[in-house]
Amino acid sequence: MEVKVTLRNPLNKQDTLDYYIVPNDTQLAQDWVSSLEEIVKDNLHLEKNYCFLGFPKTQRTLDLLCDELNKHVMTINMFNYSGLWQSKGLEPYIIFTHYTPDQVRWPAEYGVKNGYVYEESRVNTRVGLFIKDEVMNELHNHFEVLQGTVEHPSPYYDLANDETKYAIRQLNNLCHEIESLILSQRQDYLEPEWVRPSQITTFFNVNRKHLTDEHRQGFLTNGYDRKFGHVYMHWTQIGKTLFEVFRDEGAPDLDEATCEAITHLQYYSGEFDVEWAKDVVRNNNCPWHDEEQLLFENWLLKNSFDPRDTKLSLGYLHLGQIDLERSFGTQDQQAIWNRLSNYLDIYKIEVNGYTATYDYCWSDEDFKQQQMKRLGYEVD
Repeated sequence: MEVKVTLRNPLNKQDTLDYYIVPNDTQLAQDWVSSLEEIVKDNLHLEKNYCFLGFPKTQRTLDLLCDELNKHVMTINMFNYSGLWQSKGLEPYIIFTHYTPDQVRWPAEYGVKNGYVYEESRVNTRVGLFIKDEVMNELHNHFEVLQGTVEHPSPYYDLANDETKYAIRQLNNLCHEIESLILSQRQDYLEPEWVRPSQITTFFNVNRKHLTDEHRQGFLTNGYDRKFGHVYMHWTQIGKTLFEVFRDEGAPDLDEATCEAITHLQYYSGEFDVEWAKDVVRNNNCPWHDEEQLLFENWLLKNSFDPRDTKLSLGYLHLGQIDLERSFGTQDQQAIWNRLSNYLDIYKIEVNGYTATYDYCWSDEDFKQQQMKRLGYEVD
């Protein structure tokens, strides 16, 4: 049992590269393969503009991402001026920010933060060093207000027309892609071996299924460890986790309102993530990871959570790993990165004798229209 993924060069679509996933011998991995088989048989639409993250060398530059983001913001703002939201009793919703590279990251000349000091001679003015957290947090909040959650969709989203619904989805995708690109370019500049590239493989209208108690044991066996060339279940729901609150909000004392806003993973699907970055594994030459996990566990206990409660979904669910030798002829991380950077487009997925071909690419002029059609939206 294996999964074959064919990548291609988005600038030369005849140039392809195959890699092979070997699933674990677990019920979770078997159920994931079955769910992926359903996705492939149904030929669900692959969400390609939210697929490869953390690669510092990419055709999807920060200028391009900001330009796309501004187009979607304009779509949302123009729908607000139609008056439909207000006519249904909702407050007007306008996003006033115009996004540019300097709007979302600090320019490189701001070279001191969190203990880091950079020599002026080493500063590359084309590479901003730090994300402007307040700007990106505000952007993600726009998405949460306009989209809502799976269980409680926002009334703004329910009333929006198809083009606006599509634009709202892109706020989330582009927010994470922008953050990932800034972080990867900073890391590539400062500590190249710790660049964090990954592949996020998600589909439109995917069938989500409930995690079982057996599936959840994977949270205990893997925790928050990530390994190069390994495959993990994609987190298939919206909302902040306990770990995100701990990390992003400075380990606050939790009150009832915060706890209600936290979501524990309930579902799995055939979607998956690939870790293309260097291993971050507990008790294995990552002292900062060990320290963070210990602080996190102590914070959980302080707030009356059991770190071994599998229903809290603490960690990543491990599904399998890529046969690196067969796929790339090497296990050398840098050599594999260099090859992958030219193939950041998924062209085909094969599983259990079924094949789906994704002969469209983010660089196509009609890419937006193709995605909207696959979502069942009306396209002018």
